[in-house]
Amino acid sequence: MKPADKQAYLEEYELLKKKGKPFFPYAVLKDSAMMLVVVGVIILMSVLLGAEQGPKADPTSTTYVPRPEWYFFFLFELLRVIKPPELVPIATIGIPTICMVLLLLLPFYDRGPERNPIRRPIATTAGCITIAAMAYLSYLGATGGSPTEIDMKVAPQYEAGKEVVAGSGCLACHKLGENGNNGPGPELTHIAQRIPRAAILRSVEIGPGIMPSFRDLPPKKLNELADFLSSLD
Repeated sequence: MKPADKQAYLEEYELLKKKGKPFFPYAVLKDSAMMLVVVGVIILMSVLLGAEQGPKADPTSTTYVPRPEWYFFFLFELLRVIKPPELVPIATIGIPTICMVLLLLLPFYDRGPERNPIRRPIATTAGCITIAAMAYLSYLGATGGSPTEIDMKVAPQYEAGKEVVAGSGCLACHKLGENGNNGPGPELTHIAQRIPRAAILRSVEIGPGIMPSFRDLPPKKLNELADFLSSLD
């Protein structure tokens, strides 16, 4: 912007500022009225549509599939992409914090007085990229499969067993590649190197220690599960 144009803008801004109305009570009154409208709409929707109530929480269940609220789908998908445990803090804290700080500092490194988005390429680009990235990640998080799915390539004959392991809640206590949790159960990534198939099947049926028993699974699924785990060498 030329110095003359900038000076004219500042003079016009000062003039309009003097003619304007004070923040209190005019702006406060408008904001308060709008907040009351929003709260009223929320209350009305709650009364008419009701609040969704899921089943009673069961702390002993290992088959619960956690899903975040819709406004956390972008972060949920980010965690699905960044799976190594040592990188989880970067996904949960680092990347969102850096993006938020960059947006908060936007007025300081893009100090142009223009209000037209076309004439403010830095602010417009930053806003569009942020919205597009969050929308894309939210879509992937909303349409993605269960977080208990096992992201591991196996031979076709072991696919059924992999699905049984994923659907039985094994990842709640065991680590399998980059999937699951570090304990309290042992890691299963290379379990076939330590335990033969018969011992794996027996452990699944009995449930040693604090591990629950899966003897109620159909024999076919038990054998598919054992086949899959015994292939992990």
